[in-house]
Amino acid sequence: MLLPASFVFGQAVTSLSARETFEALQAKRIVLIDIRSADEWADTGLPQDAIPLDADAPAFEVRLAGVRLDNPGKRIVLIDRTGAQAVAVTQKLAGRGWRDLAAMRGGMLGPGGWLAEKLPVTAYP
Repeated sequence: MLLPASFVFGQAVTSLSARETFEALQAKRIVLIDIRSADEWADTGLPQDAIPLDADAPAFEVRLAGVRLDNPGKRIVLIDRTGAQAVAVTQKLAGRGWRDLAAMRGGMLGPGGWLAEKLPVTAYP
């Protein structure tokens, strides 16, 4: 029997589609954080208006807290390559007391993701 992730991890993760993420970003209701690596950013570019913040870099959580302080009242949405890491990081942070986090389904390259939806990208660096 396969258990839902919310049962296994104790917390359901809010997720948004690429289109929902783009529209919320345009309306300035969210902050989009691209948690991939610099090599991945260089490969595909960044979602327009996203903040690059490598989840594997030192002090990731401290830097993310700085983004939160700079953007009071806005939900932080994480985007990765295909969606799985964004969910894992969101769950890990929720377990540490973070609120108002969400993951974007499909990530940058997955089905229904940012590129599949032909949403705007900016070059990195």
